[in-house]
Amino acid sequence: MVRLSVNVNKIALLRNARGGNLPNLFQVSKDCEEFGAQGITVHPRPDERHIRYSDVPVLKKQVTTEFNIEGKPVPKFIELVLENRPDQVTLVPDSEDQLTSDHGWDTVKHASYLTDIIAPFKEAGIRVSIFVDPDGRHIEGAKKVGADRVEFYTGPYAHDFHKNKEAAIVPYKKSAVLANQIGIGINAGHDLNLDNLRFFKENIPGLMEVSIGHALVADALYFGLANTVQMYLRQLR
Repeated sequence: MVRLSVNVNKIALLRNARGGNLPNLFQVSKDCEEFGAQGITVHPRPDERHIRYSDVPVLKKQVTTEFNIEGKPVPKFIELVLENRPDQVTLVPDSEDQLTSDHGWDTVKHASYLTDIIAPFKEAGIRVSIFVDPDGRHIEGAKKVGADRVEFYTGPYAHDFHKNKEAAIVPYKKSAVLANQIGIGINAGHDLNLDNLRFFKENIPGLMEVSIGHALVADALYFGLANTVQMYLRQLR
C-alpha cells in the first residue's frame, strides 16, 4: 500500500491566525496517526506563517510513524533538520516569499549544490527526497547527486485531470518507469485529492508515498478528520 503522509501546515495556519493554540497542532498530528495516516509532513517557511521552527522538536518527539520535513535548504533549514533528524527530508526549490511550491529542482543545473547539501543529511542517516517535475533528466540527476527518492510535483496533473486524465498522467507514468529502472524511490505531492488520487496511484508503478495537506484539511471541514483520513487511505489501497 502507498503510504499517506498528512501535511499539517494548514492546521498550523489556522492556529496562528488567532495567536493561541486552537486547533492544537500536536493533538491533530497525533490524531491523524491514530486515524491511520502513516506519516506526518511539515514544511516550515522563513516567515513561519504556518509551521514554526519551534514546532519541529515537539513533533519529532511525538510522531510515531514517519516524520518528513520539507523545504528549501537554506542554512536555518539545514540546521533544523540535522538537529531533529526526521525520517525523511524533502528538498524543495522555493523562493523566500513563495505562496506554495510550484516547480521542481533542475537537478542537472544545480548538481554540485545539491550534492553538497545532501551529504550531511545522508551522514546523519536521514532519507533524502528531491522535489522534481516529471522530467527524465531531473530524475536521473537526482539519482546522481545522491537522493534516495524523488517527489513528483503533481500540480500539472491535478490541473489537467478533469480535462483529460489519460493525457495528464503520461509524463508521470514515463517518469515512474525511469525511476524504477535506475533505482530511485517515488513520492508524490501537490493538489492530490479524493477526485484524482486513485487514478494517479493506479498508474504510477513503484509509488511509495504521497504527501497531502490542503485538500485533506479542506475535506475534513465537511467529513470530519477521522473519516477524511480513512477516505484518503481507501484511495490508496
